Amino acid sequence: MRIGELAGVTGTTARALRHYEQAGLISSHRAPNGYRVYDGRAVVRVRNIRYLLAAGLTLDDVRVFLPCLDGDVAAAPPSEQGLRVASERLAVLNERIATQTEARDRLEAALRQVTEGPAKPA
Repeated sequence: MRIGELAGVTGTTARALRHYEQAGLISSHRAPNGYRVYDGRAVVRVRNIRYLLAAGLTLDDVRVFLPCLDGDVAAAPPSEQGLRVASERLAVLNERIATQTEARDRLEAALRQVTEGPAKPA
């Protein structure tokens, strides 16, 4: 199938597919006219890549899961390396959430002070 077909079937864009290919996560061969052509297994692989990206992993993280991208990645037994990568990514996400929560709380307090005036002692 050509890149547009794969994009349509997997709910992604041709640009994302080219990016996945550049990252070494999917592969294609070139037709005589120069178009990229993917085999049917690419559908499962792209869906798994998107599943892992939606879970918060990066393309670099996804490389760890290459051995299981052609099957049911969610049901595959976890590898030690996969668990490590997922744990590290979770720690990064938790840190970002904490930082954003602190920023939100400071902004909320500043807005409250401006709109309600200084806090009155009890």
